[in-house]
Amino acid sequence: MSDVNGKPDVNPTESKTTRMAGNFLDGSREIPEPSRSSMEQDRAEKTRCHNSAMHGAGKSDKCIVPGKSANLGGVLPPSESMEERHLTNEKAEHKSLDRAQNRKKDGKPSGSRSRGLLGIREAAQKDKNLRFHNLFSHLTIELLTTSFFELKKFASPGVDGEMWHDYLQDVEHRIKDLHERIHRGRYRAQPSRRVYIAKADGKQRPLGVAALEDKIVQRATRTILEQIYETSFRGFSYGYRPNRGAHNGLDALVVAIKRRNVNWILDADIRGFFDNIDHTWMMKFLEHRISDPRMLRLLKKWLRAGVSEDGQWSKTEVGTPQGAVISPLLANVYLHYVLDLWIEDWRKRTARGTVIIVRYADDFILGFSSEIEAKLCLEALRERLAKFGLELHPDKTRLIEFGRKAAQNRKDRGEKPPETFDFLGFTHICGKTRKGQFTVQRRTSHKKLQAKLKDLTEKLWKLIHQDIAETGAWLASVYQGWCQYYAVPGNYDCLNKFQRALHAIWLRTLQRRSQRGRRLRWKQFRAICYSWLPTPRILHPYPEDRFARQHQR
Repeated sequence: MSDVNGKPDVNPTESKTTRMAGNFLDGSREIPEPSRSSMEQDRAEKTRCHNSAMHGAGKSDKCIVPGKSANLGGVLPPSESMEERHLTNEKAEHKSLDRAQNRKKDGKPSGSRSRGLLGIREAAQKDKNLRFHNLFSHLTIELLTTSFFELKKFASPGVDGEMWHDYLQDVEHRIKDLHERIHRGRYRAQPSRRVYIAKADGKQRPLGVAALEDKIVQRATRTILEQIYETSFRGFSYGYRPNRGAHNGLDALVVAIKRRNVNWILDADIRGFFDNIDHTWMMKFLEHRISDPRMLRLLKKWLRAGVSEDGQWSKTEVGTPQGAVISPLLANVYLHYVLDLWIEDWRKRTARGTVIIVRYADDFILGFSSEIEAKLCLEALRERLAKFGLELHPDKTRLIEFGRKAAQNRKDRGEKPPETFDFLGFTHICGKTRKGQFTVQRRTSHKKLQAKLKDLTEKLWKLIHQDIAETGAWLASVYQGWCQYYAVPGNYDCLNKFQRALHAIWLRTLQRRSQRGRRLRWKQFRAICYSWLPTPRILHPYPEDRFARQHQR
């Protein structure tokens, strides 16, 4: 180090300069060493002053050791009263997260202390019953900033009308302001803007579009809560979870049906699940792992924020907005306690045969070895869901004979081949390989295919006069996205069918551009469409191969 003049600033106590007898060096100066008699006199003087400042009881005087302010009965410090925290009484009721992170199983200090989100995950993994009471402090400026940049840049705005790029102009200052409002208790959740999208069956699905700042805080909160619940969620739950997707659930279902003794399939769907989530039960489920009152109040704000439709605000007593950032996590938490834990216990205690389950959000498939147990589980499942304000959709819930022995058993009884069922956009069929072995064939759902072609037809007619190159580039991206999901082994015929239908729709729109366009023939059009739309090919591996890689034993 150096001083303001650029000269080295040497600390005599840390200097490694050679010591000379009777003197020591300080920089370029030679300072005489004090004599031993003077040092003894100074030490005696300090001892005398210290003894004179002691009370008779042996306690230090307040002027030497500052005293700790007394805990005023019933009077909260400013920092505590602002956040409405409880004092030591509530903290004594729960296990300390810091203590859990800093100790091993034998109670000895671990030597190193985990911090941040990783510490939450480690503590939740060690103790499945641990309740966390200091989660709100993890809503930092850094996490809010990261959450903002993870949002979709061109998503629809909420009731605030603010877009992502508008917020980006002064993102640093606005994130700091948002952080301050959150921790001072001045943050208010805004109602969701109600929009509708068309479903495959022609009905309208209501969605809730949250305001931009609500999206930021919800994404940050979801990141924190995922560290807790990802250690508790069951392996057969695949919807809206990190590093899990629809294809993982599809692979697990195929492998389970082929390897286990499955003869009956219960295709279940919960009617209006997101719109019928009970808020009281939701908060009770959250309190199983969360004891932080500020985090619980924040979650309650989003549940009761309401919706805005055509400028009219309406209160929400039940349900969570489908489309909100926090809603998928809350839905998984709700079904974790309502369905997952229950079916796992029922399988251990009641079932005697094979029971499999694969769940993706509110859609789930149950497999059984016997029809009797399948019917018993169906009745028990209806009673279980009714306790929490849910019910199975009567038109979408079916019990069918499906599995390795289903085709032969139905043939022996003189019945038709086994029925099929749809799950995550695929129709599952009992089939055989070229070697005559049982397999589960997957085809693109007819409803999904027809709905997609109808939507593309409407959009192409709107783009009828657009440049062919621009339309071709757009169709190429659409077709590539379709293949990214549906290009599974055994589904080549459906991919080829979709491509031919897309070619026919595009040809009809080009022929209606003008009178000259009507003279466009297939041979001329083939060069156009083949230059933009790629040939179909399989992109996904076989279910057994991918499942084996992800679940190595």
